Amino acid sequence: MDNNTERLAVLKLTETGGSSFEDVVAKESPLTIILNNRELVTLLCSPANSRYLAVGFLFSEGLLKSKNEVKKVTVDDLRGMVWVEAERSEEVASNVLPEKITASGFAKGGSFDSAAAAQALRKVASTTEVSAPEVSALVNKFQHHSQVYRATRGVHSAALCDKRDILVFNEDIGRHNAIDKIFGQCILNDLATDDRIIITSGRISSEILLKVARRNVPLIISKSVPTNLGVRLADEFGVTLVGFVRGERMNVYTHAERIAKNEK
Repeated sequence: MDNNTERLAVLKLTETGGSSFEDVVAKESPLTIILNNRELVTLLCSPANSRYLAVGFLFSEGLLKSKNEVKKVTVDDLRGMVWVEAERSEEVASNVLPEKITASGFAKGGSFDSAAAAQALRKVASTTEVSAPEVSALVNKFQHHSQVYRATRGVHSAALCDKRDILVFNEDIGRHNAIDKIFGQCILNDLATDDRIIITSGRISSEILLKVARRNVPLIISKSVPTNLGVRLADEFGVTLVGFVRGERMNVYTHAERIAKNEK
């Protein structure tokens, strides 16, 4: 947790006066991603797991297609830079990325062309099914998993799960970055995402949905709510979108056939 947080002196004011104390806040750092010696983007992010974030981001943007294309990943945490050497990505990068941009996961998340990404995606085909109690149990585990969130209330979390447990967990100041860290870890460690579940602490926007659909994940779950375009794309690409989970109450926005009904 220390890598992602910092203690700062704070003056707390109340109606009865003021007092000084040390508060724990989430760290924020710029991370520049360089693909084949070309600077593509600078993300504002939490400083941990930069390798996973860079690789996940490049896959989410369609600049890499398979792990076999990745020849080398070099991280310089002190300078906030990641170099990715990859095969056959230069032509794709020159077409998609006209210039370097700076982005935070709180805003667009650094997505360059959501419309083009959507056109290239295939519908997710999966017979995976999960019950409402299983969804509730997973979200409960998820809420208690992040030490950094409990200490700071300043990060988003994401997890890859099966029906029973959390398989991969990551967090970041940006909800887009947290998702990309999950997928980067899965890609580099050969972890399958088909027939799995993504849980996120953040709002499910169109860009979050496209990241999930690109990795062929059939279910995405959040305590938060989706946007209208997030719902529309989930429906179009065959993703079950569950939001506003509160205990065993939840809203199933698309493809409810994957949520097993409890017959009473």
